[in-house]
Amino acid sequence: MPSHLWGFDVQELHALVVEDDPDISSALVETLEGAGFRVTSARDGRAAVGVAAADPPDLVTLDLTLPHMDGIEVCRRIRETSDCYIVIVSARSDEVDKLIGLEVGADDFVLKPFSPRELRARVAALFRRPRSGASAEEAAVHNGPHVPSPSQPADEPSTINAGGGLVINSARREVQVDGQIVDLTRIEYDVLEYLATHLSRVCTREEMVMAIWSSALTHDHHLVDVHVANLRGKLRRHSDATWIHTIRGIGYRMDREDGGQQDRRAGGGPYLVARIDSEDWARGLDF
Repeated sequence: MPSHLWGFDVQELHALVVEDDPDISSALVETLEGAGFRVTSARDGRAAVGVAAADPPDLVTLDLTLPHMDGIEVCRRIRETSDCYIVIVSARSDEVDKLIGLEVGADDFVLKPFSPRELRARVAALFRRPRSGASAEEAAVHNGPHVPSPSQPADEPSTINAGGGLVINSARREVQVDGQIVDLTRIEYDVLEYLATHLSRVCTREEMVMAIWSSALTHDHHLVDVHVANLRGKLRRHSDATWIHTIRGIGYRMDREDGGQQDRRAGGGPYLVARIDSEDWARGLDF
């Protein structure tokens, strides 16, 4: 079995399939084993949490409708102790299910019936990004970019100072506001770093999907909106500063926070800047 089928070494990686339907479970196991993962499975939520604790996975595919414990609670419990990749695979297509799943820590959402090819592409895109807190050695195993040692000085180019006390250290994949570490998920960090490396420029949802998920198959642009809303909420716990602005109908722009900042039109274009938070998103505003 080729160990670099998706462009990274999966030989030593453990995938946990959480699915109560035997046929779907078999299809998921076959898809992941065919890529070289070592795969275990669980048929109910309680068992899934136990397996994840006893044999920590690198990847979890998770149904939402499960016996004994639903997938949302399983996701929440696994995320408490693990930074593994979690992909929800569910027939529940309501937007609120996606919102809640992403809110509790899932990385992606795939609708049933799923395409094995699409699932492989989405998983490959996730693994091309280093995991939060991964060491240089771990990144090398996954054929990802070299991650400098955490001992790298803070004044190296890998540090982005966005003003207002917000400092992003890409070498450590660490975010601080006024010296306090902000606890972000892997994708929330990727969203913030992407916007910060394009300060004062409008970033469209489409380009963010391609840059962060590395796949045109992740075509649900609302994924970006959900992660931005969660990111804003976490930053706001540490500061009232507003770094990320919504450009209606287009995407987002991040500005350096200099205290007396005024809203500006991006790139001279006629873009309306709005501040929209998690509660606005939950109420279903179209932005």
